[in-house]
Amino acid sequence: MRTKSLKKNKINVITLGCSKNVYDSEVLMGQLRASGKDVTHEAPAHEEGNIIVINTCGFIDNAKEESVNMILNYVDKKEQGLVDKVFVTGCLSERYKPDLQKEIPNVDQYFGTTELPGLLKALGADYRHELLGERLTTTPKNYAYLKIAEGCDRPCSFCAIPLMRGNHVSQPIEKLVKEAEGLAKNGVKELILIAQDLTYYGLDLYKKRNLAELLENLVKVEGIEWIRLHYAFPSGFPMDVLDLMNREPKICNYIDIPLQHISDNILKSMRRGTTKEKTTKLLHQFREAVPGMTIRTTLIVGYPGETEEDFQIMKNWVEEMRFERLGCFTYSHEENTHAFNLVDDVPADVKQQRANEIMEIQSQISWELNQEKVGKTFRCIIDRKEGSHFIGRTEFDSPDVDNEVLIDASIAYLKTGEFVNITITDATEFDLYGIPAVVSEN
Repeated sequence: MRTKSLKKNKINVITLGCSKNVYDSEVLMGQLRASGKDVTHEAPAHEEGNIIVINTCGFIDNAKEESVNMILNYVDKKEQGLVDKVFVTGCLSERYKPDLQKEIPNVDQYFGTTELPGLLKALGADYRHELLGERLTTTPKNYAYLKIAEGCDRPCSFCAIPLMRGNHVSQPIEKLVKEAEGLAKNGVKELILIAQDLTYYGLDLYKKRNLAELLENLVKVEGIEWIRLHYAFPSGFPMDVLDLMNREPKICNYIDIPLQHISDNILKSMRRGTTKEKTTKLLHQFREAVPGMTIRTTLIVGYPGETEEDFQIMKNWVEEMRFERLGCFTYSHEENTHAFNLVDDVPADVKQQRANEIMEIQSQISWELNQEKVGKTFRCIIDRKEGSHFIGRTEFDSPDVDNEVLIDASIAYLKTGEFVNITITDATEFDLYGIPAVVSEN
């Protein structure tokens, strides 16, 4: 008998791209575990298993390149006999399946973003409907992503997401509450709500923007202490969410609202459905309604036709708005998007230079805002221990993308997953340093 047939199959899931992909991998792994499969997430080489599933990203050039390199890496390992099978799923596979099958035929099978039952079948597992919402989380035990909708109905010219994820489909409130309850039972204390567009939530199911009602139900889930909002679209934002954020301590005073640009010429070409005036007014309303709120945004530089004047408008506006959190990306010319019909006329070095300038401005703003925190005490959640520090976050910081609070582990022992009051003693542009606050006895 060949030894290979005696080997117990172990499935290693590799996740690339955004938090939506992390969520999808967790659902896949939950289904595999329920079918009795031995499954691991991004295990080190010596224990990574003999069956590989790569959950790819196809959003922009860099992400596509990373996904293709990962596929080639594992196809190479398969040819060397180090792994037996390689399956590819996710956005890149959804968008370019025919090309991938032709260019990298040694992958056992390719699956799109909606083909979970087929992928499970290929892995010898059954799709189990009763597992709705159950998943094998890969994040630290204290927080988890909750995907409240899939797909997007927005017509943004530069974005390929509708090509890969389809139209907007909201998840029912009852299902999301049940999922949140399951996560809380497993020790999750922070829910990070994600979707391609939170603003649109509920329009398809309830015929109205229903994010506030969903939040009102989620805050009742016992064990959940923080709820954080990611990826809201500026146009049509449901303002009742702000009232709820202001009066409900469980909802973090934080919102991630990708604005992409601010020059009216570029916003119109991007088909964003808003203007500089409307966007600025909306942000002022946010800050009036929720004093002390942290706004995170992302901007794109180098979009087709972006002039030096358009860029100066953006620079001045970033200085004026003083965002607490900001990321900047260079434009990526994506086939089959509306903007692909335009000439990608901003040279790569100019794109990069503009991105650097925006991040330089933001770095200074971030440093100044962080200095204001020195001497103040914040409730922090402890995510992990790294080297000689415990790493925590305030309610104004999301994992992986925002500031972290570093606490010297030689001063105090802190439990990961716990909330601790931390007094900030020092700050850099993107990190805070602190010590546990002395709790008064009286």
